Amino acid sequence: MDRFRSAMNYAERWLDIIGREELDQSTAQEISKETVENFVNHFNKGWVEYRKSVTEAGDYAGTEWRGRGVHYYDVFGQEYIDCLGGYGALDLGWSHPEVVEAVRAQAGKSGIPSQELMDPLRGVLARLLAQITPGDIDHAFFVNSGTETIEGALKIARLYTGKHNFVSTVAAFHGKTLGSLSVMGKKDYRQALQPYGGQTFYVPFGDADALDKQLEICAKVGIEIAAFIAEPIQGEAGAIVPPDEYWPKVREICNRHEVLLIADEVQTGMARTGKLWGVEHWEVVPDILCVAKSLGGGVMPIGAFMGNGRIWQVFEDPNPFIHTSTTGGNPLACAAAIAAINVTLRDDLPAKAEQSGNYFMEKLNGFVERYPQIYKSISGKGLLIGQHFQAPELGYKVASGLFKRKVLVAGTLISANTIRFEPALIITRDEIDEVLNRLEDTLKEIAAEM
Repeated sequence: MDRFRSAMNYAERWLDIIGREELDQSTAQEISKETVENFVNHFNKGWVEYRKSVTEAGDYAGTEWRGRGVHYYDVFGQEYIDCLGGYGALDLGWSHPEVVEAVRAQAGKSGIPSQELMDPLRGVLARLLAQITPGDIDHAFFVNSGTETIEGALKIARLYTGKHNFVSTVAAFHGKTLGSLSVMGKKDYRQALQPYGGQTFYVPFGDADALDKQLEICAKVGIEIAAFIAEPIQGEAGAIVPPDEYWPKVREICNRHEVLLIADEVQTGMARTGKLWGVEHWEVVPDILCVAKSLGGGVMPIGAFMGNGRIWQVFEDPNPFIHTSTTGGNPLACAAAIAAINVTLRDDLPAKAEQSGNYFMEKLNGFVERYPQIYKSISGKGLLIGQHFQAPELGYKVASGLFKRKVLVAGTLISANTIRFEPALIITRDEIDEVLNRLEDTLKEIAAEM
């Protein structure tokens, strides 16, 4: 009982802290130190060693506490401009009031469904997505995360086609659960966990002829391919945009080889790239589309994999419970998603992302010209922007220099060779200019050192 009493005291202390809007200096210091200790001793000390919020923060770790819009505040009340955006989860910024209110209103009714009665919001959200997705996509299944959407997409593709193998792209990022890892194109995450079920073949992203050739080879040697999976624009690889002819050719190739096309819109979906869906830049309709991250409006975790009624039949007959989730599509998450979709459409966030992204990249390309010893290039669409550097050490210096100037950015998880700008789509021109000013101060400092 002493152990339980200690746990209850600890929980009660933290419930009291959670209830506070602001923190005094002493409490902030305690939280900062305790957070690092908890991560090291009970979560994952590698995170602490990797995070510049610890290594570059001075005496106390950078510990987030609350946020609104494009800004967040640490436990000491210091304001940061967030240009990372939760790797695409915070398209509407921190704590968007309409999303928060929808969740708050629903929380007083039900949080987790009974699993037996019909819960209306899941149906509402499925219908909404049918209204806004490309082509004939009209069915959705809800889960809690992006990698779960990929798991579902791979599963339904296998069920529908009766085939068990896939083609993916080099440097692809599709999540870290085992099924998702099997189609990831980064050895850093997949190598230690091999072998996986079925076979996955890889082709260069942006090279449609390579896909055609790979599918021809597989057909000749008797390897049946269920689907080709790709991100419309590779996010984790560094905001890599394919040639304009790529996606239309991919669609034609998949049709010709009778292979399903899966579009991983977990990061590109919901207006991030200047269109509601990344594939809409090339007017392509995939067979299966995955979305997560920003679907929850930055407040609740939710993802969905979607397809047309023909494909969905394998989930309905003979066993409609062949794929289920206890918490996926729960009423709180669905309420958040409904509000997020409404805000995204009403405020025309695709257009805002396109306009802001064009302005941002124009200014960044100016830095490439002025600091060729630091930069290689700028890539991306909308507000999914990659800054490519001459060396990873330079990318880290830029990221850490911005952090010291209260701007949050990040590399591609394990590399600083590319640093992403992925701010909330509601970012203003004045906020972009302030980020650019702080970036230029950082570049001047690095250039002087060189």
